[in-house]
Amino acid sequence: MNPGLTLEHFFALVGLFVAVVGGRIALNPSHPRRRGSAAFWLLLAIGIGAGKSLPNELVGWLVLALGGLVAAKQVAAPHFAAGGAEREVRAEQWGNRLLGPILLVPFIAIAGGFVAGSQVALGIGCLAGLMAALWVTRDAPLAPVEEGGRLLELLGWALILPQSLAGLGGIFAQAGVGEEVAKIVAATLPVANPLVAVIAYCGGMVIFTVMMGNAFAAFPIMTLGVGLPFIVKANGGNPAIMGALGMLSGYCGTLLTPMAANFNIVPVRLLELKDDFAVIKAQAPFAVAIWIFNVVVMCLCVYRF
Repeated sequence: MNPGLTLEHFFALVGLFVAVVGGRIALNPSHPRRRGSAAFWLLLAIGIGAGKSLPNELVGWLVLALGGLVAAKQVAAPHFAAGGAEREVRAEQWGNRLLGPILLVPFIAIAGGFVAGSQVALGIGCLAGLMAALWVTRDAPLAPVEEGGRLLELLGWALILPQSLAGLGGIFAQAGVGEEVAKIVAATLPVANPLVAVIAYCGGMVIFTVMMGNAFAAFPIMTLGVGLPFIVKANGGNPAIMGALGMLSGYCGTLLTPMAANFNIVPVRLLELKDDFAVIKAQAPFAVAIWIFNVVVMCLCVYRF
């Protein structure tokens, strides 16, 4: 592996790919939202490929422009031909050989993580998997652009929702939302009781994740507002155990909210399900069971280790 590779190189490569997708949309006169969709993907390409070299204020304006295009319903995907029969024939032809390129990605990511860093190794693994897939399928070099672009358009704006919500959580933390949450919790709940503190923290992680769509966005708010002051400082809890199980509790909220569009709405679109909440309904019982398990384990472990 080339030790000169950095994460920025892969960001630039991804930005170039997204720019190509935007350019193809701009040149497609039959696209239902050609101008808006092309602008969305081209702006996203700039943000991904050159984000670190741009002023923070300009990146903020890019994000607002992306949100404006989505709010104005200017981002859409054309109707793609299913091609199901052809895909089934090709799948039968190659069989389990199709798994090879997929398994190559995590293998290189894990093995290369000890040499080049986990994120750089993941990027190398993705490139290696892509080349292996082209070798197995004998597809043209432009096939990843066509198929990848089709997938990007199907995912649409939901692709950037996790990053946006995680950034929103950081803004809330800097704005002091956690401190206000701490005041409200202290005034309404007997958090001096260790059990109540755990339930308040885990429950708050679910509630904020449901509202914000991302456990990473909820984590700084609830940890600063409830976890650290009431579990760690007031009751002497272990911060590592608290943080790990608290994040798992937040993931339970991810299973319950349409705000987590990449988890719960995108699969509905890709599978063409009739019920927009079919995925959430299937996950809800497991989310409740896992949350109860997390609370019990935290109560048993966070104050003893």
